[in-house]
Amino acid sequence: MFTINQVLAAVSLAVASLSVSAVEWQALPTKAPEPAGNPSTPAKVELGKMLFHDVRLSSNGVLSCNSCHNVMGAGDDNRAGSIGVKNQVGGRGAPTVYNSAFASVQFWDGRAPSLEEQARGPVTNPAEMGMKSWDDVVVRLKAMPEYVKAFSAAFGGEASVSADNAVKAIAAYERTLITPNSAYDQYVKGDKAALTEQQVRGMNTFAEVGCVGCHSGPAFNGPTLPEGTGFYQKFPTIENGVLEAKYGFTADLGRYEATKNDADKHFFKVPTLRNVALTAPYFHNGKVQTLQDAVKVMGKTQLNKDLTDAQVADITAFLNGLTGEFPKIEMPRLPAYPNQAFAAE
Repeated sequence: MFTINQVLAAVSLAVASLSVSAVEWQALPTKAPEPAGNPSTPAKVELGKMLFHDVRLSSNGVLSCNSCHNVMGAGDDNRAGSIGVKNQVGGRGAPTVYNSAFASVQFWDGRAPSLEEQARGPVTNPAEMGMKSWDDVVVRLKAMPEYVKAFSAAFGGEASVSADNAVKAIAAYERTLITPNSAYDQYVKGDKAALTEQQVRGMNTFAEVGCVGCHSGPAFNGPTLPEGTGFYQKFPTIENGVLEAKYGFTADLGRYEATKNDADKHFFKVPTLRNVALTAPYFHNGKVQTLQDAVKVMGKTQLNKDLTDAQVADITAFLNGLTGEFPKIEMPRLPAYPNQAFAAE
């Protein structure tokens, strides 16, 4: 019996054989899908913004969600491994939070089926934000009257301060972090002057060599799937001793770390290519420093092709055309502890 990952891998290879004219180039929507259990409201988004930027969700009062997913930049931290409490360095790079709402699962290994569950994890991860429990987070939040008011406005009722509501609010805020209207988006909507001649060549090459086998859809992260489904690909697919010695890609077992299923070894969620020109270093371990090298690596390890310098340059130019318009970010004013100091752990 085939696993879901094996089926999806076969589908991606089949898609890679399509002609350029058969590729469905899609613009990025300006609004993200919302789960029925967490409809967005302005009050909920504003609360989520506060929580996203609040360092008091970490044990030492130093780290916030924004520390690793900097929305004033490209939504990541441009590190090979993010820094957690006690200066611990994680083994994987932080994916960008921008356009994450268009992924059907979260984290490199897809262990979180939703943005809500993604928001829940790092706060109590001992290597990330380090809180002992969400109950301890709730105690902190309840001690600040302005947070109690904000939760009540977002969810109703004086007893609305809870872990579940906190992660719902953070997820609602993250669903506003969309970067539409890139040069590529303008091009596929009809403005044929939006991309340069080289970028158009790169767009065609991107399809011809097979990149669209995995990086399809409006977010260039695969087909649009129901939340919790996940679109994965084995990486590396083609063994290459030289690249393995240089980058050590296979040290991370990928989705296997979440499922402990041998069939999931070295499978990773296909990441978005939106704003990829701004999110170096590349791949799950952040070992590849430039986008040009990342394109070469993908050609060799995933497509078994030695891309020419001209092909690499053209594809890289096209990928630069996926940088979208970032929303205006106004930093929130955070609630305070009245008449007392914040006590970090």
